[in-house]
Amino acid sequence: MTERMIPAGDARLCAEAFGSPADPAILLIGGAAASMDYWEDEFCERVAAAGRFVIRYDFRDTGRSTAYPAGSPGYTGADLTTDALAVLDGYGLPAAHLYGVSMGGGIAQELAVVHPSRVLTLTLQSTSPAGPGGPDRPDLPPMEPQVAALFATEPPQPDWSDRDAAIEALLTGLRPFDGTIPPDLERERAVVTRMYDRTTDVAASQTNHWILEDGGLDRGKLAEITAPTLVLHGTADPLLPLPHGEALAREIPGARLVALPGMGHQYPPAPVWDLVIDELVAHTAPRPPSSPPFG
Repeated sequence: MTERMIPAGDARLCAEAFGSPADPAILLIGGAAASMDYWEDEFCERVAAAGRFVIRYDFRDTGRSTAYPAGSPGYTGADLTTDALAVLDGYGLPAAHLYGVSMGGGIAQELAVVHPSRVLTLTLQSTSPAGPGGPDRPDLPPMEPQVAALFATEPPQPDWSDRDAAIEALLTGLRPFDGTIPPDLERERAVVTRMYDRTTDVAASQTNHWILEDGGLDRGKLAEITAPTLVLHGTADPLLPLPHGEALAREIPGARLVALPGMGHQYPPAPVWDLVIDELVAHTAPRPPSSPPFG
């Protein structure tokens, strides 16, 4: 594993790969305000051991990638989308399998519509065709009350320069998104601590993604996706309940849904790794070329 810095417009993105470049490439695209550390080393190593070239990277304002002043991001949501292409370019990849979680799933959807030649397959986890439900989206259930309360108020921010206080605040902030799988607090603390220690500006990382200007992909565009699509969704997701994943699988042609028992709105926790990795490896296996038409 060797980190590299990849140019992306006026930014530099920190990326890291696992496995052999000769194997099929999977680009991991994370959730908002999250560095690549949330794609745990062991998870990446297991996917690589199954014969995949696994790439993870820090978004702008996370990890070692370019940071902007908190409250003044010098980029848009569209830039985060094209940054994924810059990472592929940095590894000399004309196309890759994309695995996006939450916001990363939205980025992967948009790439599959706007840049289909760069997308071999899609794996969409803990994401939605149109964001949280409400009166204008009656087919998509709203977030659970504990999550709605979190978004309805502006909780006091810790002193992000205080390492101990910041780490405790970040860990506390994960709890409303839990499912029914008991959290592994020791594992979470290790990930959050590593993220804090690698991040150039933690205040910016916890602020800027939430205020970006970009409307995202229009829901009607899902029918244009041609990449083979696997939808992974927790059965206990409190932010985007399971019907959001069901809607994605229904509206993307040929998509297949796999429910992850007890998982909340989170990166895949260790208890579901066997299921997730088996499904991911099978989904990204090389496909035989289409047979020529009879004539």
